[in-house]
Amino acid sequence: MAQNHTRYAGARNRSNGASGSNGTDGKRPPGRPRSEESRLSILRSTLKLLKQDGGFAELSIEAVAADANVGKTTVYRWWPTKAALVADAFSASADEELRFPNTGSVQTDMSLQMRRVIRIFRSKRGKVVAALLAGGQSDPELIEAFRDRFLWPRRRQAYQTLQRGIDRGELPAGSDLDLILDSLYGPIYMRFLIRHDKLDERFADEICGLVLQGLKRRPRGKN
Repeated sequence: MAQNHTRYAGARNRSNGASGSNGTDGKRPPGRPRSEESRLSILRSTLKLLKQDGGFAELSIEAVAADANVGKTTVYRWWPTKAALVADAFSASADEELRFPNTGSVQTDMSLQMRRVIRIFRSKRGKVVAALLAGGQSDPELIEAFRDRFLWPRRRQAYQTLQRGIDRGELPAGSDLDLILDSLYGPIYMRFLIRHDKLDERFADEICGLVLQGLKRRPRGKN
C-alpha cells in the first residue's frame, strides 16, 4: 500500500546574526549569542500575547516586538508572517515534551506520546492550539503554517515509531501509516474542539488499544 509520509519538510531559514564580539581578544563572551536571546524572547512574547483576550486575530508583530524589546525588523528576520511566528512559537514550546519515546513497544510509545499531547491540550497552551485551528479555518496561511511547522515534524517522528513496530512484527507489514495516525489522533482533536466528552490521559490508552490491537487482529492480506 502506498504511503504518504514524504511530505513537505518545513524548511526554515533562521540566521543567527549577531557576529559582533565584546572584549579585546575577539572572543564572544559566555552565554547565548544575542540574536538567539532575541529569538527566544520573541517566541516567549508570542505565546504570552496569544493567551490574552483576542488571540491570533488581535496579535500583531508590533506588539510582539514591543513585548520582547526588539525591533519589528528583528521579528521579520526569522518569520515572514504572523502565522509562521505563531506556529513556531507553539511548536518550540512543545518540542521536547512531544518527542516520541522508544521503549521497545509501539503501543507504549504511541500511548505515552498521545498522553503528552492531551496534557498540553488541557494546559494553558491549549488555548493557543484552539486559536491556531480556529483561525486556520478562514486563514489558509495560518493552517498551512500549523501543518508545516508543528504537525509534520511530529508526524515524521510518528512514522518512524510505527515503522519500528512493523519491523518488530507488532504491526502488519504494509500498514497505512497515515490512516493509523489519523485514527489515533483524530479522536483527541475531536474531543478537544467539540468538547462532547471528557479528554483525559487515559483516553490515549483506550484509543491505542482499540486501533493498534485491532491491527494485530486483522487477518493477513486484508487492506
